[in-house]
Amino acid sequence: MREENGSIVIPLLTEDASVAKRQRTTGRLKVSTVTRRHEQLVEVLVAWESVEIDRVPVGRVVERTPQMRQEGDTLIIPVMEEVLVLERRLILKEEVRVRRVRTARRHQERVQLRRQEAVITRDAGQTTEGAARNYAAGTETHNAKKE
Repeated sequence: MREENGSIVIPLLTEDASVAKRQRTTGRLKVSTVTRRHEQLVEVLVAWESVEIDRVPVGRVVERTPQMRQEGDTLIIPVMEEVLVLERRLILKEEVRVRRVRTARRHQERVQLRRQEAVITRDAGQTTEGAARNYAAGTETHNAKKE
């Protein structure tokens, strides 16, 4: 294009870019759990107590009944008997000695343990546009039934 004064006019053009974001479903994830069993060997120290009883004859005359007493890990229980003589006397007939015996041993046993794991599966599914088309088609069908 020429102007009257002989100069040339060149039109300038400009382009603008606009950027927009939208959400789109590209697929779905399904998360589930799976329980698996496995054996594990467990070891514990198992302890128990038992008692040993010894009867010790004494046969001694005493003035009064002796009390039960503890000597170390042994409990001593007096057993009395009355004997009729010209006079009454207490005779310590025997002592019953009860001693605790502690026993321990290792015990092993196999036990079933369970463990859960997450399993994730991806479903390519439909995109947002496909879901929108199906929704619109369903709405049109629903509206057509009303009329």
